[in-house]
Amino acid sequence: MDNSKIGHHISEQFNKELEDIRNNVLTMGGLVEQQIELAVQAFTSGDIELAEEVIKQDNQVDALETAIDLECTQILALRQPTAFDLRLLLTVIKIIHEIERVGDKAERVAEMAIQLAGVESKFPHHELEHMAELVKGMLHDALDAFARMTIEDVSEITQRDDNVDREYENILRQLITRMMEDPRNITRTLDVLWTVRALERIGDHACYICEHLIYMIKGEDVRHLSQSELESKLKA
Repeated sequence: MDNSKIGHHISEQFNKELEDIRNNVLTMGGLVEQQIELAVQAFTSGDIELAEEVIKQDNQVDALETAIDLECTQILALRQPTAFDLRLLLTVIKIIHEIERVGDKAERVAEMAIQLAGVESKFPHHELEHMAELVKGMLHDALDAFARMTIEDVSEITQRDDNVDREYENILRQLITRMMEDPRNITRTLDVLWTVRALERIGDHACYICEHLIYMIKGEDVRHLSQSELESKLKA
């Protein structure tokens, strides 16, 4: 892990506190990545036990968010950091919120897996798995950028959200067609739709993590910029 962006403080304890926080964020991110993997697996296989495991893991994610948030708050109060250190702590608080929301989406997929377990269907599982791979890759790379304290790959990561949106629209069209062909499929199809929507939102949260990272590194708020404006800002 590159520590070059973190300032050298008179207090070695302060350095350690900041490093511990970064490591805890990555631990939380790794746990949520696993949640997504298992939730999609449970959904496509109808494995109720696996889905229940994902739901239980959400308690660990919530506990980590609370612990990291408390760590950041205590450092802000006691150390009164400035400049990059201040942005780092503020960014961590925002990033762990995004990660926690991703965990909620994985839990949602797991809940739908339980609800649809045993239901014979011809829903687009292959497309759903492909979409899950796309958003998992975005989240992983966004967290990797945070670990390396770099924004060089941010534009490429956020650009991938267009692929996720296209996949989402493709699945949505298939689901609407099935509901029109047989109204008896509507309830089950809506459950699948909620699942696909949850996955699509994970891609959005990965983009938000990238935006928070830009604020940390450059001190600039890019949350409301278009993709082209974002790329121009990063090149400036």
